[in-house]
Amino acid sequence: MTARVPGLTAAPVVAPRRADAATLAGLFALVLLFVPARLAVAGLPLSLTPAEIVALSLGVVWACAQMVSTTGVAKGPNPVRTAVFAYALVILAVYGYTTSLYLPSDELNLADHTLVLYFGYVSLVLIMCDGVGTRERLDFVLKALVAGGTFAAAVALLQFRLDLDLTQYLQLPGLRPSSTEEVPTVISRSALRRVSGTLGHPIEFGALSAMLLPLAAHLGFQAHRRGQGAVRWWLCAAVIAAGLMFSVSRTAVLGLAGAGLILLVGWNNRRRLAALVAFGVFLGVMKVLAPGLLGTFYNLFAGAGEDSSIIYRTHDYPWAIREFERSPIFGRGPGTWYPYKHQVFDNQYLLSLVETGLLGMLGFVGVIVTGIVVALRVRRMSSDPDVRNLALTVAACLLIPLLGAATFDLLSFPGITSVMFLFVGTAGALLRMERRAAQTPSLALRSFHDPADRSRSLTAPTGNGHGSARSGSS
Repeated sequence: MTARVPGLTAAPVVAPRRADAATLAGLFALVLLFVPARLAVAGLPLSLTPAEIVALSLGVVWACAQMVSTTGVAKGPNPVRTAVFAYALVILAVYGYTTSLYLPSDELNLADHTLVLYFGYVSLVLIMCDGVGTRERLDFVLKALVAGGTFAAAVALLQFRLDLDLTQYLQLPGLRPSSTEEVPTVISRSALRRVSGTLGHPIEFGALSAMLLPLAAHLGFQAHRRGQGAVRWWLCAAVIAAGLMFSVSRTAVLGLAGAGLILLVGWNNRRRLAALVAFGVFLGVMKVLAPGLLGTFYNLFAGAGEDSSIIYRTHDYPWAIREFERSPIFGRGPGTWYPYKHQVFDNQYLLSLVETGLLGMLGFVGVIVTGIVVALRVRRMSSDPDVRNLALTVAACLLIPLLGAATFDLLSFPGITSVMFLFVGTAGALLRMERRAAQTPSLALRSFHDPADRSRSLTAPTGNGHGSARSGSS
């Protein structure tokens, strides 16, 4: 209660913002990209990274929030939530079927570990889709993702230019190496260093940078349109783009080309021109900053027919087909086909067919495609230019793992897999917000004509399970 003094006007008391689902999702993004991927929490029977622990905690938070009606967490139907529930049921069915049969102890342990990781991935989708209720809070999570990606790219820049690996100095208390074998953060290709930043492998880092680059550009365009400071987001985009190049990854370039095609089709002419000019300037800077890098990328594609890595990727098809035919519906078990014991498949579609069968592979593709379709649907529904551009960006970013899954075993890398599921959840959150925005005018008009409806609307939840009218976000 504020005391009033004669002649003075009491200043309004602003209640501090409480932590919500967006706060937790943003924390996850920062932990994922700031803490080196090779570090796991010590003292646990399973090898889990701090980010994976946070993801599992988000699932507990979501489940608890679904049991009450005072948090504002959405509870209505959503295509994204339906798709991820279906995928979770498929993975549970595959796990139950394959573990009911005989599995060697090492493969059984990996199946248990993989199932725990999938619970975390599902939790990321649900906390984003149901817990993030406003554009402001959604932007908070996306900005955290870009900030984390910028840090990872800055670490990669030091690895590439100075051969300085900051991840060696990020040995945090309570963490241990996740593997007994030394995993290099820098490898070579054509006399150039391939770097991975804080991620587990240069391919994963390159594909992740390709996913975050359009998002950083979206934040820059959005800030410029709103008259806010856009320079920081353009700097983030430049650093992330440099990190993508320093990964020396063909997968990253292919993914970015696919995403860029969608963006160029959906953008207006002014934004297309700005993007093409920025791209030309960036290539010029790369030519000076890293001599020989552009030539290496050219040779990666010009000599693709004789490239040993591509030959290695294609020669294992007979192995995959033979294993798939042994259990075509349920596969041999999630996570059970692993390096050092089995032939490595640098193709997630083949690996999913072998490990989780046809059901698991279709479920994996279905989740990504659902995210893309929902994002494009939001773009058609909305008249807000920022929402339309964000929806287009989400669709473009989700195309990258869909393409990248054909060139490396994407689900074997928790970093990019987690970000992929975050983007799928973002598409679901955007659809909820757009549905709510479409219903608000009709509710307001009805309340104006009917005082009884007006009083009920203050306490009744809005349509599609978006929580109470007084709380837009959890």
